[in-house]
Amino acid sequence: MPTRTLLTLLVTTLWSLSSPSQAQDSLPNWQVSELENGASLRGSAVGPASLWVTGTGNTVFRSDDSGKSWQGVSVPADSKLDFRDIEVFDDQTAIVMSVGEGQQSRLYRTEDGGGQWQLVFENPDKKGFFDSIDFWDRDRGVLLGDPVDGYYVVMVTEDGGRNWKRIGRKSLPALHDREAAFAASGNTVITGPDGTAWFTTGGFAARVYSSDDYGRSWRVSEVPLHRENQTSGGYGLSLNHDGEVFVMGGDYTNRPATYPNLAKSAKDKWQLADNGQRGLRTAMGCIETTCIVTGKTASDISFDDGNSWHPLPGPGFYTLAAGPELFLGAGADGSVGVLIPTDDGR
Repeated sequence: MPTRTLLTLLVTTLWSLSSPSQAQDSLPNWQVSELENGASLRGSAVGPASLWVTGTGNTVFRSDDSGKSWQGVSVPADSKLDFRDIEVFDDQTAIVMSVGEGQQSRLYRTEDGGGQWQLVFENPDKKGFFDSIDFWDRDRGVLLGDPVDGYYVVMVTEDGGRNWKRIGRKSLPALHDREAAFAASGNTVITGPDGTAWFTTGGFAARVYSSDDYGRSWRVSEVPLHRENQTSGGYGLSLNHDGEVFVMGGDYTNRPATYPNLAKSAKDKWQLADNGQRGLRTAMGCIETTCIVTGKTASDISFDDGNSWHPLPGPGFYTLAAGPELFLGAGADGSVGVLIPTDDGR
C-alpha cells in the first residue's frame, strides 16, 4: 500500500437551503470530505496550489486538487503528536506545530511537500505548552505558548523557524488572575502588515495583546467576550479585507450556548458583532468582503467585511483558512470542508 493514501471525496453537496428569506437565497454550500483516519483536525492552511490540514495522531494531509482528494503526508515522529497549527510558505515548504507539555510541543519543517519532515525545535520548558504560530514572511515569525515563570511564552524567529528567542517579561503586560490561552484552531496568534501581531487569551480575563514591532513588545486590551469561567474567553483572531481585527471565542464546555462570541476592533475600541451569538467560535477567514466565522457546532457568513452576519447552513469546524478563491475548514472526526464563493461574493 503506498505511503501516501489517496482519499476520495465522500460528500460534495450538503444541506440544501430551505429558507425563502432574501438573506439566505444565494448562500454557498460546503463541499465536505472525511479523512479515513478520523483525526481531530485543528490546523489548516492554503498554499498557492495546495490545501493542508493537521491534527491528532501525527496527522498531516494535503490536497492538490482543491479538496477533491487528499494525500496523507503525516510526520513520522517517535510518539503520537497533536498538530494544532501549520504555516505554509509555498506548496513544498511548511512548518507544523504540535502541542503538549514540555517536549511534546514541537515544530517540524518540510521542504518537499511533506515527503520528509525535520524536527527543528522542541519546547525547552518542561512545563511549557505551545499554542499557536504565525509568520510575517518566510523568515520572521512568532510563537505563543502558555505562561512559564509567570508570563506568556512569546518567541520570535528570524530564520524561518529554525531558531527562536523568547521575549522578556518586561516587554509583556502582567497576567490577570486565572488568565489562559487556548490552542484551539491555529489562530491564537496572528500577524499583520508592517510588523503587527495579535494574540488572544481567555479564562476569567478575555483579552487581546498587540504588537507593532515584530513581536518585540506588547500592549493589551480587554475584549467584550464571554468570560464566566476558566474555559471561556478569546479563542482566535482574524483580519478582514480592510485590516480590521476580529476576536472570537466562547466556552468549549458549553459550545452551543448563547453568549458574546465575536468582537471587532474599531478605532482602538472593541465592539460586539451582530452575529446572533450562536455558540463557541474558534476561527475566521475572509476572501475580499466575504467572511466566515466558525466553531464545532455551526458557522456564520458575512458579505460586508464582517459588519453583518447570517447563519451559514451546514457544518461547523474547529479551524478555518482562506485563500484567494476558497475557504478551507477542518474539524472533528476527520471532517474537511471547502467552500467557494460565487462571483457576486455569495
